[in-house]
Order: sequence, then structure tokens, then C-alpha cells
Amino acid sequence: MKSKRWWALVAVALGTFITDLDTNIVSLALPSIQRDFGISLQSLEWIVSAYLLAFASLLLVGGRLGDVLGLRRAFLAGLVLFTIASVAAGVAPNETVLIAARVLQGVGGALITPAGLALLIELFPDPRERATAIGIWGAIGAVPVALGPVLGGVLSQYASWNWIFLVNAPVGVFAVVLSAVSMPRSQRHRSSGMDLPGLVVSALGLLAITYALIEGEARGWSSPLIVGSFVVAVLAASAFLLIEAKSRNPMIDLGVFRLRVFSGGIVGVGLWAFGIYGAVFYLGLYLQNGLHFSPTLAGTAFIPMAALMTVAASLAPKIALRFGNDRTLATALALIAISVAWLGFYGAGTSWLDLQPAYLLYAIGAGAFVPINSVVVAAVPPGRNGVASGTLNVSIQVSGLLGVAILGAVLSAGSNAATGSEAHRFIAGYQVAMWVGGIVVALGVPLLAWALRSVRHVNPEEEPADAAAIEHDAPLPAPERA
Repeated sequence: MKSKRWWALVAVALGTFITDLDTNIVSLALPSIQRDFGISLQSLEWIVSAYLLAFASLLLVGGRLGDVLGLRRAFLAGLVLFTIASVAAGVAPNETVLIAARVLQGVGGALITPAGLALLIELFPDPRERATAIGIWGAIGAVPVALGPVLGGVLSQYASWNWIFLVNAPVGVFAVVLSAVSMPRSQRHRSSGMDLPGLVVSALGLLAITYALIEGEARGWSSPLIVGSFVVAVLAASAFLLIEAKSRNPMIDLGVFRLRVFSGGIVGVGLWAFGIYGAVFYLGLYLQNGLHFSPTLAGTAFIPMAALMTVAASLAPKIALRFGNDRTLATALALIAISVAWLGFYGAGTSWLDLQPAYLLYAIGAGAFVPINSVVVAAVPPGRNGVASGTLNVSIQVSGLLGVAILGAVLSAGSNAATGSEAHRFIAGYQVAMWVGGIVVALGVPLLAWALRSVRHVNPEEEPADAAAIEHDAPLPAPERA
């Protein structure tokens, strides 16, 4: 039985792998898709946006379904749906079918992502075993960062874009079979109820804010549709808080936000996502438009970074056990902030090798930052891990989209203020955007040092903290600290 848990870890890691790979592999195949279907740029954008909308808007729903119906059921359902949708995308005869398949992929991902992390918390209650498991999971999760862009470019150039989706099928089938035979049946928390009003309102609010952030630049931030989407998001968020405060079986116990570990971790991860999502998005444009790298050369620039990140991620949980979550994660975020700001000092004459010091510094920081996931999710009482994981991922998705939008505005303002050629003006704006992104990430360093300072080691035999601990703002301990 004990060995089965490690096979279950492999299944969870494979589920994370294919969802992350799908996120990273699509971008370089978009020109090939556009040529084959003869579609407009707007339709092309929806091939990316359809996945993000479904994924981000349903993360809380997916997390709560895992808590109520069982994490194993939710994870398996997500894997099956994601695999079927990947095949449908790979054989899509037109853009309409492809966009519909991408929506289904997003729904599957919204079930896999929160359930996968919560399963690790459930399968490995011992702090040291969990540290090893989180390290393996984080190391595997770093691989798509490098593999995705390179594989996407190679498949599009030498095979066809269809294969960027079809490669998910064998991995997905294997992960489904492995999950079915290795994962114990998760406890179903029937008494918690489904809180259908909360599920619906949260999905509506997340759909509205995600749509506004994705489409705001193209449609205009002051356009009625975008302003209306923001208004709907605010109203839905207000309604959600009222529903949760009065519900007998709330989707999220609002008391958990009084926990320093949970709320501080959520905000810290959000600041990280703001800077990193924006930096990575515009870094790709800088490499190809500013430095005139080919797509393949731009993709290979990430390979050393991903390799080092894999090593750092595998070691990070044990480092956190030794030195504490507060020092480890705050230091990791500081390294990330420095690396993002460092990117702003690169100009027009930068070579492939010149980029590597900043990339490798980021790799160390990002790998060491991996334990934040389990720290945040383990901070809540049992039966709420799924929705806690969903909340964490909502923070990442929404903050990341905010980062792309706001750093994009900073880049545009910096470009407009500069003089010279179009490439020179773009680089000037890009540099300012990277500096701003680095500053935003740095804001999370003192926050995490404060929020995680009380996290201590938990003996697996100890009973979990009860509701009174939440009531009086006594942070629930995360199990990584030695």
C-alpha cells in the first residue's frame, strides 16, 4: 500500500505535466494553425483565451468538487476529460471545433490542478515524505517550461500543429490507468454540501474578470463590454462574500483568510504571478522582435533554466525543512525579483549566452519557491484542501493576467516616451516593464517572511487544529518546517 502512494505521486505529476505542457506548447504553433485554417488574428487569440477562460473561471468549482465528491474522483474525471479534449483538438477540422475542444481542456484542467495538489497533502501526511513528494512533483512540473516551446516549434515545423495536442493522449491514458490502480479512494465530505449558489456566483465572477483582462487591450479598457465585465466581477465577488458568510455549508470558510499562512501565502503567490506572467509574456516578444531570435532559438534559451529549476525544485522542500518556510520562501522570492529586474538591463545587443545569468538566477529562486503550494494548501482544515488549492490557483491566474495587462500598459507608455526605431522604442518600454515587475515581486518578500514566521513542524500524530484556531487567528501549522 505504501509503495502505491509513490505511484500515485507519478500519476499526479503526469497530470500536472500535461496541463502545464499544454500551456507552454501552444504559442509557437499558432502561426501554423492560422495558415491551415485561414483564420483571423481574433479567432487565433480565442484558441488561447478559450482555455484560460474555462480554466480560471472553474478552478474554485473544481477544487470544491474534489472536496465534496472525493479528490480521486475529481482528478480522474479531469484527466479523462482533458485527454479526450486533447484528441478532439488534435483532429479538429476547423477553428470552431478546436476552440470548443480548448474549452473542454480548460474544464479538465480546472479539475486536475486543485485535486492534484490536494492529493499530495492527503497521500503524504508525514512531513519528510511530503517534502520528498513535493520536490519530485515540482521538479517534473519544471520540465514543460523548457520542453513546451521547443516541442511546439519542432512539431509545428517538422510534423504538424495537430501533434501538439495529440502528444497528450498517451500520457493522459497512462496517467488515468496509473491513478485508477494506485490512488486510494478519497473521503467524500458529504456533510459539507455543494453550496450551489456559491459555485455559480464564483464561476460567473471569475469568468467576467478573466474575460475583461484578456480582451481589455484589444477592445479598449473603457469599452462598455469591458467595463461591464469588471462591474459584473465586482458584483459577483460581493454576492459571493454575502453567500459564503450566510451559508450553512459555505464553499470557502471565510475564517481561513484570517490565517497568516493562508492569506499571506495567497497574496505572496499573487505578487509572484503578477511579475512572472507579465515578464515571460513580454520576454518572448523581446527575444523574437527585439533580438530577432528564431522561435527555436528563443525556446532553447529556456532549457538550461528549466534544468536547473528541476534540480532546485527537487531540493527545495528539504531545504525548507532545514531552514524554515519563512526564510526559504522569502529568499526564493527575493531571487526571483532580482532576476526579473535584471532582465530589464538587457538591450539590443544581447546574445543567447548573455541572458543565461538572469535566467539561471530565476531558476534557483523559482525552484526554491515550489514548497509555497503545499504550505498554503496544508494550512486549512481537512476537507477544504481542494478548494484551498483552487483558491491558490485562482490567485495565480488572475494575478498573472493582471501582470500581463498592467506591464503591457507600462511597456506601451515607456515605448511611447522613447525615441528611435520601432525596435529601440520597444526595448526601452520592455526594460521599464521588467523593472516594475521586479519591484512588484519584491513586495512579497517581507510579506512572506512575516506570514510564514509562525509555521512550525507538525507531528503527523497530532490532531489538526480546530475551528477555534481559525476563529482567533492562530495560524494552522504547515508540515514542512523541521
